Amino acid sequence: MKWITREHAKVDRIACPWLIKYFVDNDAQFLFAPAHRVIEIAREQGAIPFDIPNVELGHHGEECSFDAIIRRYSLDKNEPALLELAKIVRGADTPNRSLTPYSEGLAALASGFSIISKDDYDNMAKQFFVYNALYAFCKSKDNKEKLLTSRH
Repeated sequence: MKWITREHAKVDRIACPWLIKYFVDNDAQFLFAPAHRVIEIAREQGAIPFDIPNVELGHHGEECSFDAIIRRYSLDKNEPALLELAKIVRGADTPNRSLTPYSEGLAALASGFSIISKDDYDNMAKQFFVYNALYAFCKSKDNKEKLLTSRH
């Protein structure tokens, strides 16, 4: 399946392809286009648009596109670590940078990767390692204990 979003990706537009590739569609192909052409190209290519205004897999209220994909594909049922990762991504991709202690750092990393990458595909390839590591962190026993402790 083809998936399409706006070019010049930073947080959500890199986190979403990682989520899609690992949890929704192993064979996903991603397209990055100018914002004003995403819907047109989506129709031409039969691609699913994400992280653009007024689509199902976009921002809704306080939530970002990563949250929309988790909800649409019921990924929260068997992968509670994705909900923790979603908070980190949401904080990094929205004005609520203090949502988690890690969100501001992810926002900085995403900006840096966008600067040192030759294009969105290079950026995506470089940043997938970041999301693999954050997901492992969210799944780790130590982190679960920290999360439980911080809630009391």
